[in-house]
Amino acid sequence: MPRITKRFVDALKSTKADLVHWDDSLPGFGVRVRPSGGRSYVFAYRAGGGRRGRLRKMTIAKVGQITPEEARRAAQEVSASAKKGQDPAADKQAQRADLTLRELVDRYLEEGPASRPGKKASSWSSDASNLKHHAVPLLGRRHLRTLTKADVEKFQADVTAGKTKAPPTAKGAKKRGRVNVSGGSAVAARATAALRAMLNWATDRKLLAENPATKVKLNKGNARERFLDDVELARLGKAVTEMEAEGVNAASLTIARLLALTGARKNEIASLRWRYVDFQRSALILPDSKVGARVIPLGAPALAVLMAWGERFDQLGGNQYVFPAERGNSFHVGIPKVWRRLREKAGLSGVRLHDLRHTHASTGVALNQSLHIVGKILGHKKPETTARYSHLAMDRVRAAADQTAERVAAAMKGAGDNSKVVRLARPK
Repeated sequence: MPRITKRFVDALKSTKADLVHWDDSLPGFGVRVRPSGGRSYVFAYRAGGGRRGRLRKMTIAKVGQITPEEARRAAQEVSASAKKGQDPAADKQAQRADLTLRELVDRYLEEGPASRPGKKASSWSSDASNLKHHAVPLLGRRHLRTLTKADVEKFQADVTAGKTKAPPTAKGAKKRGRVNVSGGSAVAARATAALRAMLNWATDRKLLAENPATKVKLNKGNARERFLDDVELARLGKAVTEMEAEGVNAASLTIARLLALTGARKNEIASLRWRYVDFQRSALILPDSKVGARVIPLGAPALAVLMAWGERFDQLGGNQYVFPAERGNSFHVGIPKVWRRLREKAGLSGVRLHDLRHTHASTGVALNQSLHIVGKILGHKKPETTARYSHLAMDRVRAAADQTAERVAAAMKGAGDNSKVVRLARPK
């Protein structure tokens, strides 16, 4: 390997796995390149000196914080200390254990993604938001070694009470860049879960002896399973038609129709591209979604809506968004505003856009479809996720039990047509 110089470091590119480039003039000195693109100077040595010493590795500094020559001198100092019987990496680790939570958040968001390559970027973005807007304001100055279970429980209670609640970003900020920080039970549970995950990561890296959030019970969410009945669906359909005639944003109204007809999640439809629509197989072939790659079956009405929408703009193929944004190269994001008007017009106060997904599922159960099939349509990975609709299936069982019991009761009273009574054979 060549000598590590500024020119050499600047030319390094990230790879699919961590890679260390070792210096040819100072054994143990190198520069690590992470898949995320992060680069840092490292040094490997044997604590206590000699071949029998314990092999240790330590990070000297990030590339950019110091020059390669400064990093080399730091590595030489570590080597000299190790030969004297000291263990600089252990000393540095002890110092790290005294990190503040704010410092840990910065490090976790920078280094964490490399340790969990399967975690989606959207999930990391959500964690970052929860940690920066809730954990840092309330616990940012606390040192890790001083955190207790009681601190984490208080943190959840404070977020629930709205102590981190803040209005949208400053006046004049772009609308799409605004961040509205809210409180409440559900927000607090998500923020605490993000905090727990970060502290687990810190524990795995010996930055923390144990995770104080492990046994903290998260707030229980209030299950909101609002299903629209046939009368409400009729009102919704009428409202959509009337608003289309009024010239209200056609993309938002079409997305709403498709959500009701497919049971898909909002972004699965809003961010849809034409190349994901397979008219021959009557399905949406999504390469990525909340649960990874998934196939959404399309009924004839949903296919008709998509076909009509594509013909309207002469776009039934390619990589274009089905519902493009009016400006820029992204997809349409204006449906929440239209949905609020739509539900008001339909007299569906409090109904969420996501409740169209619940309605699709409940309708399937009412049509005697098994929970397994309903789960397949919705893209549930775990059967217990679909189990929330099991009480709807029980409604049919209760109706059958009621009908049977009425028949038995009538027969026991001698009422009814005896010729219609089914006589059971006695067991032999």
